[in-house]
Parts: sequence; C-alpha cells; structure tokens
Amino acid sequence: MALHRIVLFYCFTPLPDPEAVRLWQRTLCEGLGLTGRIIVSPDGINATVGGELGAVKRYVRTTKEYPGFRGIDVKWSEGGAEDFPRLSVKVRPELVTFGAPGELVVDEGGVVGGGERLTPRQLHELVDEGRASGREVVFFDGRNAFEAQIGRFKGAVVPDTSTTHDFLAELDSGKYDALKDQPVVTYCTGGVRCEVLTAHMRRRGFREVYQLDGGIVRYGEQFGDAGLWEGSLYVFDRRMRLEFSPEAATIGSCARCESPASDFHNCANPACRELTLYCAGCAASREPLVCPGGCTGADAPAPAALRGE
Repeated sequence: MALHRIVLFYCFTPLPDPEAVRLWQRTLCEGLGLTGRIIVSPDGINATVGGELGAVKRYVRTTKEYPGFRGIDVKWSEGGAEDFPRLSVKVRPELVTFGAPGELVVDEGGVVGGGERLTPRQLHELVDEGRASGREVVFFDGRNAFEAQIGRFKGAVVPDTSTTHDFLAELDSGKYDALKDQPVVTYCTGGVRCEVLTAHMRRRGFREVYQLDGGIVRYGEQFGDAGLWEGSLYVFDRRMRLEFSPEAATIGSCARCESPASDFHNCANPACRELTLYCAGCAASREPLVCPGGCTGADAPAPAALRGE
C-alpha cells in the first residue's frame, strides 16, 4: 500500500509575476495528483498539499528549484490527498490577509522588521530567563480565537479574533498596550501568520517581540506534550485537528454540556456554518448541532467546512 503525506510550507520573497507562479504550481500539482491549498501573492507563497509520498517528494524538489523558494522549511505530517476536497491555487494581494497589503515590506531575505525568531529550545531558555529575572514572557496567540479553544500555550493571551483580518483592529484598540514593554512571543500553526503579525506589532510600538520559528508544528515535533503546549492543534483540512502524543490533554469544552471536547462541528443551519465544539455524546444526539449564537438548526449538519488562514 502506497504511503501518503501532507506538506506545509511558506516563503516570503518578492514575486514579480504571481500569476505565472500560480499557473506553474497548479500544473505541477495536477500532474502529480496532489490536492490542497496554495496561496500566491506578490510577497511569496503559502502551501499545504497532500498526496502519494513519492509525488509529494517530487513536488517539494521541483518547487525548491525556483530561486526564491530554495530555502523553504517544509513540515511533513500524516495524511494525504483525501484530506482535501480539491486543489485550490489562488493569487491574493496578501499572503496572510491582515487587510493591510501596503504595510508589509518583503525583500529577498523575507519580511522586513519582523520579530526575532526563536527555536523551540530557545523559547524555553527565554521563558526560564524571564522567570529568573521576574520579567515573565507573554505568549500571544496569532491564530483565530476558535483554534485556541482546543490547544494553546499555557497562559497565552488569545485575542478576540474570528479571522486574521481582525488582528489589526485588536492591536489598535489599546487592549494590549500593557504588553508593549514586555517580552512577547507570538505563535501560530506553521509560522506564516506570525511573520506578518510581529512586523505589524513592532510598527505599533511593541518593543520586544519574538516569533516561534516553524510555529506550533515544529514545537510539537521537538517537545510533544511534555513542554509548554497543551491540547490539540487545529489544522485546515479534513483532519480538523492533530495531537503530538497520546498524552495530549483535552482542554476544550462542549458547547452544549460542557464536557471535555476537541472536535469541531458545523452549525446545522446552512446559513451560519459556524464551527462549534461538541463532545461525542452531544454530536451523536438527534438534536441539531446549532451554534451558541441561537441559530435555528436544519435537519442535519453538512460536512465540516474547511476554514483557511
């Protein structure tokens, strides 16, 4: 039986002709039988694709032949083409949609003015130093708030965001001004959102900002559930979540009965489609799974929606 895998990577680099890169990437993936989601912008590429292992290896090898993509950090995980409904390759004004395409500056070295990168081990060192000096590190979640319901770094600040587009309004609201003189470590799934977020934070007066290099994925590979992370990692495909070890904690709560839960389900109302946590018992009940906002549910929920970064 053939092995299948999913790869996740991004690269910030100026792309003079994003449409040409889009066409090349689509043709490459179609020829290899890969599915997934690829975003191309004038600032680079962000991709999650899956398929047969040999085909995925050929895809990575060929993608790295493009001069700007030679140094991409590719993250591998279990899964395959069946975890994505189709192949989507799009050009967008921003690689990560913060809603401020004119603010970001990218050169051949990546994002200009972003936060200092920390490896997982360097992160632990910074946290230990902070505790010893009385200047404790603040974890700042760079993902959409619903993702943090099932997994986050212990004690993290989770901004009130439904989409990445909400972050700048959050930063400009003054809610986090007290953090501007503290060491702040941002984190997200694979690192791409924090590349941009830290640059926006520094422009808004946050003086000591770091980003977890490689994101939660790289941290989980090294420390699993024996470090500062707790819970499950939300992922943007049919898997919906993954755990780093059998010891992963269940930190989410069922929206209906408050039992431990880590599985998201779409609201049964087709006009809503909100992702909500339900435990196995409530998910199996005959009562429609409606979101806490008070939707009047349809007869049955549709398949889980895929929501992007």
